Amino acid sequence: MSGDREFAELLTKVFRGAATDRPEMLDAALWSTLANLGLARLTGRAAAGGSGAGWADAALLLGAAGRVGAAIPVAENDLLAGWLLERAGLDAGRDPAVLRTAAVVGVAGLGVSGPGMAGVATRVPWARAVDSLVLLWETESGWRVAEVPRRAVAVTESDNFAGEPRDAVRVDLGSLDGGGVGAEVVAEFRLRGALARSLTMVGAMERVLELVVEHTTTRTQFGRPVAGFQAVQQLVADLAAEAALARAAGEAAVDAVSRSGFGDPRAQFAVAAAKSCAGHAASLIARNAHQCLGAIGFTDEHELHRHTTRLLAWRGEFGSVRWWDERLTRAAAEGRGGGLWSLIVD
Repeated sequence: MSGDREFAELLTKVFRGAATDRPEMLDAALWSTLANLGLARLTGRAAAGGSGAGWADAALLLGAAGRVGAAIPVAENDLLAGWLLERAGLDAGRDPAVLRTAAVVGVAGLGVSGPGMAGVATRVPWARAVDSLVLLWETESGWRVAEVPRRAVAVTESDNFAGEPRDAVRVDLGSLDGGGVGAEVVAEFRLRGALARSLTMVGAMERVLELVVEHTTTRTQFGRPVAGFQAVQQLVADLAAEAALARAAGEAAVDAVSRSGFGDPRAQFAVAAAKSCAGHAASLIARNAHQCLGAIGFTDEHELHRHTTRLLAWRGEFGSVRWWDERLTRAAAEGRGGGLWSLIVD
């Protein structure tokens, strides 16, 4: 996440005017800007209409989006839906403004899909607002991927804790064809989503830290700045430390994935550590930030609560904190001795 400074400056300008007060409303103007700049499909293959960037650039984009709470499916469109289409050998088209989300679909009932079977998925980001959904589901002959127009999918609207769209979808699996993929794609889907959320959370955490520092250094109480009280200093220091830890874990995961891909156990461990650190940090950062700002942070006029509610919602997406903690524990137990040390430091 310490990539090209010019790219980071561009992203700051792009997201400066983002609408953040209506999390349930797609920011169409921002999405159009990203598409025109080649950022909507940032990591897609250039030959397939993407910009051909890697995870380091994607981390900058996700962090910038998280910093302002951008109401667009940045990760879902590119890192999940676009990637699934490429893995399945399906054409994503040349229109960069096409808006997609992605989901793993299960069969309504037991078993795998067959003729007339209904596929369902819950908590699908932005399903109500996209042009199409890229779905991953299991059949008797293996896993398949298909792109489905929004009009062909039944959507039941729902929101997460922050008010962002997390809808339930239902589709006739018997009507889908698509392309086949290996079972490893399912595991990578979760890993990619988890890393993307971790990086987005880091952007939100750093904005929360800025808001807290600004408030505590300018707000006075009993004749001196709030930041002059030792108890407040401790809250801010802990908040800053957790944000820094989440950033470091995210950077390590990006580096591991960029070097060896998601199939490498070390990269998987790094992603698990990033999501675990971000999840634990979110809880402390939300608590300490609101303690520092008091009631003002909950008001509609103040932006703090828009970031903290997103952090608390995102910590449970693509695997809960406990799920990732258990994954880390198993990896540590299986790699005890020299193997564990290598897993941590290599």
